[in-house]
Amino acid sequence: MTTSRDRILNKLRSAPQPFTDVPPRESYRHLVPNVSAEGLTARFFLEAANLGCKVSQHESAGSAIKTILDIIVGEGFADLLSWPLDKIPLAGLAEALEAANIHVITADVGKETAAQARVGLTGVSAALASTGSLILSSGAGQSRSASLLPPVHIAVVVQNQIVPDFESWITAHPDFRRASNHVVISGASRTADIAMETVMGVHGPGEVHVVII
Repeated sequence: MTTSRDRILNKLRSAPQPFTDVPPRESYRHLVPNVSAEGLTARFFLEAANLGCKVSQHESAGSAIKTILDIIVGEGFADLLSWPLDKIPLAGLAEALEAANIHVITADVGKETAAQARVGLTGVSAALASTGSLILSSGAGQSRSASLLPPVHIAVVVQNQIVPDFESWITAHPDFRRASNHVVISGASRTADIAMETVMGVHGPGEVHVVII
Protein backbone atom coordinates (compact mmCIF):
# COMPACT_ATOMS: atom_id res chain seq x y z
CA MET A 1 0.00 0.00 0.00
CA THR A 2 1.45 3.37 -1.02
CA THR A 3 0.97 6.13 1.50
CA SER A 4 0.84 9.84 0.83
CA ARG A 5 4.27 10.12 2.36
CA ASP A 6 5.70 7.53 -0.04
CA ARG A 7 4.15 9.28 -3.03
CA ILE A 8 5.64 12.62 -2.04
CA LEU A 9 9.10 11.15 -1.41
CA ASN A 10 9.10 9.19 -4.66
CA LYS A 11 8.11 12.30 -6.56
CA LEU A 12 10.95 14.25 -4.98
CA ARG A 13 13.47 11.49 -5.70
CA SER A 14 12.45 11.28 -9.37
CA ALA A 15 12.62 15.03 -9.95
CA PRO A 16 15.48 16.34 -12.14
CA GLN A 17 18.53 17.37 -10.14
CA PRO A 18 19.48 21.04 -10.64
CA PHE A 19 22.94 22.31 -11.59
CA THR A 20 24.48 18.89 -12.27
CA ASP A 21 26.69 20.30 -15.04
CA VAL A 22 28.29 23.08 -12.98
CA PRO A 23 32.05 22.41 -12.61
CA PRO A 24 33.62 22.82 -9.17
CA ARG A 25 35.09 26.25 -8.48
CA GLU A 26 38.86 26.27 -8.68
CA SER A 27 39.51 29.77 -7.39
CA TYR A 28 37.79 32.56 -5.48
CA ARG A 29 37.84 36.31 -5.88
CA HIS A 30 38.88 37.56 -2.47
CA LEU A 31 36.93 40.37 -0.86
CA VAL A 32 40.22 41.77 0.42
CA PRO A 33 42.64 42.10 -2.52
CA ASN A 34 45.48 43.55 -0.43
CA VAL A 35 46.96 40.45 1.22
CA SER A 36 50.00 42.11 2.80
CA ALA A 37 50.17 41.78 6.58
CA GLU A 38 49.69 45.52 6.99
CA GLY A 39 46.78 45.64 4.55
CA LEU A 40 44.99 42.72 6.19
CA THR A 41 45.48 44.19 9.65
CA ALA A 42 44.17 47.59 8.62
CA ARG A 43 41.08 46.07 6.95
CA PHE A 44 40.38 43.77 9.91
CA PHE A 45 40.76 46.69 12.35
CA LEU A 46 38.23 48.73 10.36
CA GLU A 47 35.69 45.93 9.91
CA ALA A 48 35.87 44.77 13.55
CA ALA A 49 35.39 48.34 14.73
CA ASN A 50 32.40 48.70 12.40
CA LEU A 51 30.89 45.66 14.15
CA GLY A 52 31.15 47.48 17.47
CA CYS A 53 34.26 45.72 18.74
CA LYS A 54 36.74 47.75 20.78
CA VAL A 55 39.95 47.13 18.86
CA SER A 56 43.49 48.00 19.91
CA GLN A 57 46.83 47.27 18.24
CA HIS A 58 50.09 46.78 20.13
CA GLU A 59 53.76 46.49 19.30
CA SER A 60 54.62 44.47 22.41
CA ALA A 61 53.14 41.88 24.75
CA GLY A 62 53.59 44.27 27.65
CA SER A 63 51.40 46.92 26.04
CA ALA A 64 48.70 44.34 25.23
CA ILE A 65 48.76 42.97 28.79
CA LYS A 66 48.32 46.48 30.20
CA THR A 67 45.22 46.95 28.03
CA ILE A 68 43.80 43.62 29.21
CA LEU A 69 44.40 44.50 32.86
CA ASP A 70 42.82 47.92 32.37
CA ILE A 71 39.67 46.26 31.01
CA ILE A 72 39.43 43.76 33.87
CA VAL A 73 40.50 45.94 36.79
CA GLY A 74 38.88 49.09 35.43
CA GLU A 75 35.50 47.37 35.57
CA GLY A 76 36.12 46.16 39.11
CA PHE A 77 36.16 42.49 38.12
CA ALA A 78 38.23 39.99 40.08
CA ASP A 79 37.41 36.74 38.27
CA LEU A 80 38.53 35.88 34.75
CA LEU A 81 37.18 32.94 32.77
CA SER A 82 40.01 32.04 30.45
CA TRP A 83 41.52 29.51 28.14
CA PRO A 84 44.62 28.00 29.77
CA LEU A 85 47.11 30.86 29.79
CA ASP A 86 49.67 28.88 27.80
CA LYS A 87 47.19 29.06 24.89
CA ILE A 88 47.09 32.86 25.03
CA PRO A 89 50.09 34.18 23.03
CA LEU A 90 51.25 36.76 25.58
CA ALA A 91 54.49 36.18 27.47
CA GLY A 92 54.21 37.39 31.07
CA LEU A 93 50.40 37.31 31.16
CA ALA A 94 50.14 34.81 34.01
CA GLU A 95 52.51 36.81 36.21
CA ALA A 96 50.70 40.07 35.46
CA LEU A 97 47.29 38.59 36.35
CA GLU A 98 48.64 37.17 39.59
CA ALA A 99 50.23 40.49 40.53
CA ALA A 100 46.88 42.21 39.94
CA ASN A 101 45.09 39.65 42.19
CA ILE A 102 42.91 38.46 39.33
CA HIS A 103 41.52 34.98 39.88
CA VAL A 104 41.79 32.90 36.70
CA ILE A 105 39.05 30.32 36.16
CA THR A 106 39.19 27.67 33.45
CA ALA A 107 36.12 26.02 31.98
CA ASP A 108 36.76 22.67 33.67
CA VAL A 109 35.75 24.03 37.09
CA GLY A 110 32.04 23.60 36.35
CA LYS A 111 29.31 25.71 34.81
CA GLU A 112 28.14 27.40 38.01
CA THR A 113 31.63 28.63 38.93
CA ALA A 114 32.41 29.63 35.35
CA ALA A 115 29.18 31.63 35.14
CA GLN A 116 30.37 33.87 37.99
CA ALA A 117 33.13 35.40 35.87
CA ARG A 118 32.31 38.73 34.24
CA VAL A 119 35.18 38.70 31.74
CA GLY A 120 36.30 35.97 29.34
CA LEU A 121 39.75 35.79 27.76
CA THR A 122 40.63 33.71 24.70
CA GLY A 123 42.98 33.47 21.79
CA VAL A 124 41.60 32.86 18.30
CA SER A 125 42.11 30.38 15.50
CA ALA A 126 41.86 33.13 12.88
CA ALA A 127 40.60 36.65 12.25
CA LEU A 128 38.85 37.48 8.98
CA ALA A 129 39.84 40.78 7.39
CA SER A 130 36.85 40.80 5.04
CA THR A 131 34.24 40.88 7.82
CA GLY A 132 36.07 41.64 11.07
CA SER A 133 34.97 38.26 12.42
CA LEU A 134 36.87 35.97 14.79
CA ILE A 135 37.06 32.20 14.41
CA LEU A 136 37.42 30.15 17.61
CA SER A 137 37.85 26.41 17.10
CA SER A 138 37.14 24.04 19.94
CA GLY A 139 39.92 21.83 21.23
CA ALA A 140 41.78 20.82 24.35
CA GLY A 141 41.50 23.76 26.74
CA GLN A 142 39.74 25.92 24.16
CA SER A 143 36.25 25.89 25.58
CA ARG A 144 33.47 27.93 23.99
CA SER A 145 32.30 29.11 27.40
CA ALA A 146 35.09 31.67 27.80
CA SER A 147 33.82 33.51 24.71
CA LEU A 148 30.09 32.99 25.30
CA LEU A 149 29.29 33.10 29.03
CA PRO A 150 30.81 36.35 30.39
CA PRO A 151 29.31 39.75 29.54
CA VAL A 152 32.74 40.94 28.36
CA HIS A 153 34.95 38.97 25.96
CA ILE A 154 38.61 39.79 25.31
CA ALA A 155 40.16 38.09 22.26
CA VAL A 156 43.92 38.15 21.65
CA VAL A 157 44.85 38.12 17.96
CA VAL A 158 48.38 37.72 16.62
CA GLN A 159 48.87 39.59 13.34
CA ASN A 160 49.77 36.45 11.38
CA GLN A 161 46.37 34.98 12.31
CA ILE A 162 44.59 37.61 10.20
CA VAL A 163 43.55 36.10 6.85
CA PRO A 164 41.61 37.63 3.94
CA ASP A 165 38.39 35.66 4.35
CA PHE A 166 36.76 32.43 5.49
CA GLU A 167 37.59 30.62 2.23
CA SER A 168 41.28 31.42 2.69
CA TRP A 169 41.25 29.94 6.18
CA ILE A 170 39.45 26.79 5.05
CA THR A 171 41.93 26.33 2.19
CA ALA A 172 44.90 26.69 4.54
CA HIS A 173 43.38 24.28 7.12
CA PRO A 174 41.99 21.25 5.27
CA ASP A 175 41.80 19.40 8.60
CA PHE A 176 39.35 21.93 10.07
CA ARG A 177 36.65 19.24 10.36
CA ARG A 178 38.62 17.57 13.15
CA ALA A 179 37.37 20.18 15.60
CA SER A 180 33.93 19.45 17.01
CA ASN A 181 32.82 23.00 16.29
CA HIS A 182 33.95 26.44 15.17
CA VAL A 183 32.44 29.63 16.56
CA VAL A 184 32.43 32.64 14.24
CA ILE A 185 32.08 35.85 16.26
CA SER A 186 31.07 39.03 14.46
CA GLY A 187 30.90 41.66 17.15
CA ALA A 188 28.94 41.63 20.38
CA SER A 189 25.77 39.60 20.84
CA ARG A 190 22.68 41.51 19.77
CA THR A 191 19.06 40.95 18.86
CA ALA A 192 16.17 43.06 17.63
CA ASP A 193 13.41 40.46 17.82
CA ILE A 194 11.13 42.58 19.99
CA ALA A 195 9.74 45.81 18.51
CA MET A 196 12.84 46.05 16.29
CA GLU A 197 14.77 47.54 19.21
CA THR A 198 18.42 46.42 19.31
CA VAL A 199 19.38 44.87 22.64
CA MET A 200 22.98 43.95 23.36
CA GLY A 201 24.28 40.95 25.25
CA VAL A 202 21.16 38.78 25.24
CA HIS A 203 22.69 35.57 23.92
CA GLY A 204 26.36 36.23 24.68
CA PRO A 205 28.82 39.00 25.53
CA GLY A 206 27.53 42.52 25.04
CA GLU A 207 31.06 43.87 24.78
CA VAL A 208 33.94 42.46 22.70
CA HIS A 209 37.54 43.69 22.93
CA VAL A 210 40.04 42.63 20.27
CA VAL A 211 43.70 43.00 21.23
CA ILE A 212 46.00 42.72 18.20
CA ILE A 213 49.71 41.96 18.65
